[in-house]
Amino acid sequence: MPERKPRLLALTGLRTLLAVSIVLFHFTPAGLGPLYPLIDNGYVFVSFFFLISGYILSYNYLDHPDRLTRPGGLRDFWVARLSRLYPVYFVSLFLFAEMLRNEWHVRSHTHFWEGAVSSVLLFQGWFPHLATFWNTVTWTLSCEIVLYAVFPLLMRLRWPVTSPRLIAAILGFWAVGMVPHFAYLLLNPDHLPTFAAFGRPWATTNRFVDGFWINWLKYTPVPYVCTFLAGIALGKLQDTLRPTNAQRMAVAVAGFALAWVVFYRLIPHLPYILIHGGLLTPVFATIILGLSGPHPLASVFAWRPLVEVGSASYCLYLLHFNTFVLLHTHHIPERLHVTRFDPWFSYIVVILFAVAARHLVEKPCQRAIGVWWKARKTGITAKHGNLDQSRLPSAG
Repeated sequence: MPERKPRLLALTGLRTLLAVSIVLFHFTPAGLGPLYPLIDNGYVFVSFFFLISGYILSYNYLDHPDRLTRPGGLRDFWVARLSRLYPVYFVSLFLFAEMLRNEWHVRSHTHFWEGAVSSVLLFQGWFPHLATFWNTVTWTLSCEIVLYAVFPLLMRLRWPVTSPRLIAAILGFWAVGMVPHFAYLLLNPDHLPTFAAFGRPWATTNRFVDGFWINWLKYTPVPYVCTFLAGIALGKLQDTLRPTNAQRMAVAVAGFALAWVVFYRLIPHLPYILIHGGLLTPVFATIILGLSGPHPLASVFAWRPLVEVGSASYCLYLLHFNTFVLLHTHHIPERLHVTRFDPWFSYIVVILFAVAARHLVEKPCQRAIGVWWKARKTGITAKHGNLDQSRLPSAG
């Protein structure tokens, strides 16, 4: 087996901050002060996760592409991916059965059954009107499944091998990915109110706007493919560049400085659909590249508590929305007489619940599925070996 690459602990710690920002975005507390511009636009970190996903897969498979092309390699890849996604997801469907009952009362019967079946199969993201069915945030898993499906095919393509061409590829994927969002602003297919810009009417978009085409851009997998491709190219770029630790730190500082400028100076003046659609991809790519090596700033993000929560970021993202809603639907803070500490009490409960799910469900299921799959492969290999031996001519 190929030697595993070192873990990028700073990126794991960064995922903690991204996931917590999304939690705060969905249930924004009062009194955030200087953090408000960051939290109020926390939806942009969904595309950050897709970028990291492509980057990490590229990072892990770059030196050993034969892991995907050898016999059984594709099945190994799929078992590894699904063993991480599905166990916690199925548990969440059971835990949030109350939300399913609520869907029954607010949807037509046709839409209810479409949503229920597509949610179990992780197809809900393909249907904009059902994307938030049962568990509001799980439309992203529909996208992730599609990106996992195309990743082995993408790794077989002829990618650029020099740093300038890889940088050009990243910028090219970013530009192509932004085309549908610019087209939406210009064509206004949902017939939204408009404003004048560059001598043309542009659709007025924000996170509360509802329409088939804007929801298609927000929830369906296709608009995120280019962000994922940029992540793969970024993984190849970091292997080609091989910057020094000091250079990585400079890149990371530049990335965070750019992020500050965007969130605190530019975002109020930018159309929502462009920001949601990956406009900040180059900024996020700079941060990822900068934190992918050891230096003092990376050590801050590699702080053990951050890494621990970051390892559970999938559980945190998957469980936070409905858990928070149920805590308040059943008045748990009031019953425990901790209302004065809420919503911070609820945030802590959600984070601890996610870490527990990581250790009690996700990791044990991954191990169990891995052991089962290894035993199955060993059994199949032994069976084929016995068949081959039986075909050999006898010594007599």
